[in-house]
Amino acid sequence: MAKNCHNDYKMKFSGDEEFPDLSLHNNHMAKVLTKEIYAKLRGKSTPSGFTVDDVIQTGVDNPGHPFIMTVGCVAGDEESYEAFKELLDPIISDRHGGYKPTDKHATDLNFENLKGGDDLDPNYVLSSRVRTGRSIKGFTLPPHNSRGERRGIEKLSIEALASLDGEFKGKYFPLSGMTDAEQDLLINDHFLFDKPVSPLLTCAGMARDWPDGRGIWHNDNKTFLVWVNEEDHLRVISMQQGGNMKEVFRRFCVGLQNIEGIFKKHNHGFMWNEHLGYILTCPSNLGTGLRGGVHVKLPKLSTHAKFEEILTRLRLQKRGTGGVDTASVGGVFDISNADRLGSSEVAQVQMVVDGVKLMVEMEKKLEKGESIDGMIPAQK
Repeated sequence: MAKNCHNDYKMKFSGDEEFPDLSLHNNHMAKVLTKEIYAKLRGKSTPSGFTVDDVIQTGVDNPGHPFIMTVGCVAGDEESYEAFKELLDPIISDRHGGYKPTDKHATDLNFENLKGGDDLDPNYVLSSRVRTGRSIKGFTLPPHNSRGERRGIEKLSIEALASLDGEFKGKYFPLSGMTDAEQDLLINDHFLFDKPVSPLLTCAGMARDWPDGRGIWHNDNKTFLVWVNEEDHLRVISMQQGGNMKEVFRRFCVGLQNIEGIFKKHNHGFMWNEHLGYILTCPSNLGTGLRGGVHVKLPKLSTHAKFEEILTRLRLQKRGTGGVDTASVGGVFDISNADRLGSSEVAQVQMVVDGVKLMVEMEKKLEKGESIDGMIPAQK
């Protein structure tokens, strides 16, 4: 293990003296962390100097919500998941439905394996998108990286994205050099990511030096988008109006594989292993890191007594159209896959396609005043 003098200094105090007060906490980290685990891990650091105190800080500072379980920890580099596995493995298992340390993750970015998805009714499905994150090998992650590293990631990303052509040809907008007109344009397109204000992100160290080294790239058609140096090195998003999830997923897979090919030529592929899939900053995004979602109109179904149960059975989750913790407007919801780890990209998007199709059929039945009791699905 690497030397970390800052960490050595803490060892003058006992494990009990350094152990955080988690008595009011409701997050996955607080549920798992014991004095024994803390005592075992507190002297360790990864080769880049990330410690268990760095891992847990955001969860210590943010007790969580009585009804929403946050994760309560982050990784600072690829090695964090191995160095602190006694803490992170149970958190991963807890967050990802019992995923075991011996389990292997499936990756499938062959869009041709998706069945259907081009037939979602556009009168109900207003827009479709698929997003994921990627971490570039050889750099530490956003909670831990230095200014130089962050700028290095941006430089590499600009080179990679500038060499895309055809439907992926586009332009990069650095956050720090952005004109008011460019800013307004990106805000109107709902593309701009703002300085993190969520304490979950700021306490994890992700807003340091803002907006230095951050930016947004999108193709000319505004259907393929990459955020650089936000919560992950890269956030890759494919989206368009209407219900053609098949087309959105095709563009997502092809674009992602093109980008990775270019990074590999620079000897910087993406962090991936067969146990955790793609390595990302937050343990909740391990595996595919994928959220495939549609904005769908379900005014009748969403007030049905079984709506929540139907979502659970279909392995889907709902948000308001403004993102996490927002309410639905006019019965329009953002419906997406609940799973990330242990099943492939194709399988997760298939869940969304099949589940949303069924829910639209249910909505149409309810509009006619008919019962949907015979349509309630079995647990997937």
